Amino acid sequence: MDDRKRNYIDGEWVETSSGEEIDVINPTTEEKIGSVPVSKEVDVNLAVTAARRAFPEWSETSVEERASYLNSLSLAIKDRAEELARIITQEVGTPIGYSRMAMVGTPRVVARSYAKILEDFSWEEHNRNSLIVKEPIGVVAMITPWNFPLHQIIGKVAPAIAAGCTMVLKPSKEAPLNAFALAEILHDIGLPKGVFNLVSGHGREIGEALARHSEVDMVSFTGSTNAGVRVSELAAPSVKRVSLELGGKSANIILEDADIERASSSAIYSCFGNSGQECSALTRLLIPENKRSEVLEIITNKISRYSVGNPMDEGMRCGPMVSKSQQESVTSFISGAMEEGATLVAGGEGMPDGLERGFFVKPTVFADVTPEMTIFREEVFGPVLSVTTYSDEEEAVALANDSEYGLSGGVWSEDIDRAMSVARKMRTGQISINGGAFNVTAPFGGYKKSGIGRELGIHGLEEFLETKSIQS
Repeated sequence: MDDRKRNYIDGEWVETSSGEEIDVINPTTEEKIGSVPVSKEVDVNLAVTAARRAFPEWSETSVEERASYLNSLSLAIKDRAEELARIITQEVGTPIGYSRMAMVGTPRVVARSYAKILEDFSWEEHNRNSLIVKEPIGVVAMITPWNFPLHQIIGKVAPAIAAGCTMVLKPSKEAPLNAFALAEILHDIGLPKGVFNLVSGHGREIGEALARHSEVDMVSFTGSTNAGVRVSELAAPSVKRVSLELGGKSANIILEDADIERASSSAIYSCFGNSGQECSALTRLLIPENKRSEVLEIITNKISRYSVGNPMDEGMRCGPMVSKSQQESVTSFISGAMEEGATLVAGGEGMPDGLERGFFVKPTVFADVTPEMTIFREEVFGPVLSVTTYSDEEEAVALANDSEYGLSGGVWSEDIDRAMSVARKMRTGQISINGGAFNVTAPFGGYKKSGIGRELGIHGLEEFLETKSIQS
């Protein structure tokens, strides 16, 4: 049992003002695996004060020193990789193999990437009689989600360290234990006190307190679009910078000249990764009308062998939803799609065969999904793929762009130039062509209601910087 009783503030583990706790539940077993403290606004104030006090000295540290901390962080994550992967699998329900690769391996690489970026990053440039200087923005509040908990944290913490910012992290209450392990790591590598601070609790209380705090210079938030709107509203009176990575309803276009077998097989994994609990999942599959039967036959055969069960079992592809409420939400989308007339291809309502407990849903595929249906428009955040046919390339692009979101996307074609042309027409922040691999140094973020700003790479670093012009 991993019971955490204290926040991490100013380099020390500090008792909270409430004495209350939040239980952390394993979504596979429905049993308690730990707890974290409930913080109040007074605890937030302590953390922000510590970060503000640490900022002047930390912001003046050398680039080499900050790079050293980032390399140490990457190595420490590697040393505790198996422990962290198991924590996340127990908190979120992510299959253990995917936890090792994406939940822990990616954050380790991201931390190291920022040390590398610092080697060549230009902090100053001359423009006629002006010196253009980039400086750390200040104290950053970080509010992170449960679906990729450590990755989303490192995606903020690493560039903040690189920039010379100090920070206060509020992790999700569903998956907070990995954040406490990270605080231990940052303490052990000797990060100066006050640079990183951790407070846990309920978003509507301490998340909102952080967003409106007058001593916070920036809020970096990842979560639902509705919550992101609320963060923006609270941050507006103090005119602080807000970076938002929000929801998605991303389209995956298979053009008629694509490798249909490969594209159709990939479509399952592009939607069902992390049991479908990915903001960038390609949940809308757009296919040519004359390829409908072929695509659905491939998907049906593949999904029949898609393993669902205990995520700690090696090779398991799909685990549970993170919570009972998430299970109920995904189930309601499945029921609603059936009521609205979508054709059920695989999955459906109820628990997967052989499972009697845990927050599981059946990996589900619907065909004949039309733009007015709920599952075409709203983010399900579970293993539910909707398939829609189109008549020509122009309609495919129009369908892809027919969304209030614009986070990710995919295009499949044997003609790379054609695929690139379609990708350029899609109003979304990141697109893979023929399953192109995720790049941790490329900017990640969305158009429209999918967010503001970018994470990862140089673009992610620049979110944490101010620009000053000095004339002489």
